[in-house]
Parts: sequence; C-alpha cells; structure tokens
Amino acid sequence: MRHSMRHFVCVLAFASLPWAAAGVENPDWAYPVAAPAAARADDTAPRQMPGSTKQYTQAQIDDPFNPPDWYPDEHPPLPRVVANGSPPSVRACAQCHLTSGSGHPESSSIAGLPVPYILRQMAAFKNGDRKGSRTTNMVAFAKAISEEDLQASAQYFSSLKPSPWIKVVETDMVPVTRLGAGTMRFAVQEGGTEPLGSRIIELPQDPLRAHSRDPHSGFVANVPVGSLAKGEALVAGDTSKTIRCAICHGATLQGLGEIPSIVGRSPTYVFRQLNDMKNGDRIGSLAALMKGVVAQLSSDDMVAIAAYLASREP
Repeated sequence: MRHSMRHFVCVLAFASLPWAAAGVENPDWAYPVAAPAAARADDTAPRQMPGSTKQYTQAQIDDPFNPPDWYPDEHPPLPRVVANGSPPSVRACAQCHLTSGSGHPESSSIAGLPVPYILRQMAAFKNGDRKGSRTTNMVAFAKAISEEDLQASAQYFSSLKPSPWIKVVETDMVPVTRLGAGTMRFAVQEGGTEPLGSRIIELPQDPLRAHSRDPHSGFVANVPVGSLAKGEALVAGDTSKTIRCAICHGATLQGLGEIPSIVGRSPTYVFRQLNDMKNGDRIGSLAALMKGVVAQLSSDDMVAIAAYLASREP
C-alpha cells in the first residue's frame, strides 16, 4: 500500500509538468567512443595495491572472466557470475562494477540498489527499454545471463553498502585528457590544461590504481563553477523546470523501497541517464515518469543536477 501511494504521488507530480522539451544531444564527453586498445609493457609485471596481500599482473587484471579481488575479506562471498561470469557470453560483473559495486564512470555504481530495481533494469536491457551506444555490452549480457546468475548478482550487489567514491570539484580548467581502455579518462602524460566548459570530466585519484581496478581508489569529478548551487536548487524543485527529486527518491535522496538512491554516484553516469530518459533511449514505466521530470531540463541543468547529487554522501 505504501509503495502504491508513493507511486501515485509521483504520477501526480509528473502529470503537473509541461511537456515542452528542447532539443536533445549526446555530448562526446558523456558518451565517449572507445579508443583502440594499446599494448602495455607491464602486462606481466606483478602488481600489489596498498593494504592488499594479493598480486596480479595487468594481463590478469584485464581478464574478463577472472578480474582482481584485491580485498576479499571486505565483502560477502562472490557469486560465480560476479567473480568469473559465465563464459563465453557473460563477463564477470566485478570487471566493470568492481567487487565493491562502486563501478567506474564508464560503467555505474550499483552497490546497495534494491534487488527489484536491479532485476527491472536487466529486463529493460534485455527487452530494448534501455538502448543506445553505451548499453551494447549490458544488452548482450542481459540476453545471455541465466535467471540463477541474475538473482545471485542482484542479491550480492544489493547487500553492499555504498561508500564515498567521488570528490566533486568546481573549476574552470581541467587537465588535457585521453581515453584509456574501456573509455576511462586519464590526464595525458605531457600535462597541460584546457577549459572545462559545460562538461563533467572525471579522473581517477590514482591512475595506476584505477587501471588496476582497485576499489579503494576513487575519482575526482571536475564540474563547472556554480554547478552545486544550481543543481541543489533544481533537485529541491525551486525552479519551474522540474519537481523535487525527494518526492520519489526520499528526503535524503537515498531511495525509497524499489526507488533507487541517486546520491554519491558518478555524475557522468547520472547525466547519461537523465539525458537518455529525455531522448527516449531509456523507457519503461518508471522511465516514463522521469520523462516529464527531465523534459524541460537543458544539458547544463542536467550537468548541475548530476554534479550536486554526486557531491552528496551515498
């Protein structure tokens, strides 16, 4: 009954919004195209992370069916599909989302998401309700994964407590960057800076640890100056462009029932989701409600919302 009432309130709030929407685009910074894989000279050199007794080579770290588990004592036992996937079609969940569920900007943070929400999103990938250039792998995995593995992975990631992972910094200038494996972004070795403009540029706090898929080393999100105050006002519904996020996501924005938490997650990823719901690349019953919420938001508005949400504790 409580879930039904919350759904009803969300519907009413959604219905009150005007539907006029500006044009939609997929900016390159949020939808990067993977660069060709570059050979690494240190593929066979053993590597160890601070606080871990484990050692892996880069070649082992990059193994899609046996990614590293640097801190096995910090999480529940890994289901087979999380640790090793289901060859040949389903890569290990931990390769992209890490054993902590924190993920990287090119994937997503899924730690602590409700089991029904995770299952619903996997169904959306499978049936075409989530599409676009950034969903190719997940669509393939959703179509190939067994029901047993799907349930096991959802239960595992839902059981994890999200931890602080993103440091948000307002700035006008950012390092010149390049795309690495999997479209993770790194500062170029030559150095140099460039204007940030109306982008979000997320960089690893420690490039080597990010390359190593270390779940103890997070990211710095560079966002435009003024984004946090603007985003806070939009999230609070203080403008006529949208409604309060708290109506559906709860007073702390950490989720209600099957509605997910939206704080402390990669702002690049959050921007993509808002944009995908606006341009129709993410549909379905709950996404349809969000369609009205995002209809009047500009790209700059969505950058500000994503930046503010990322700055909040998960």
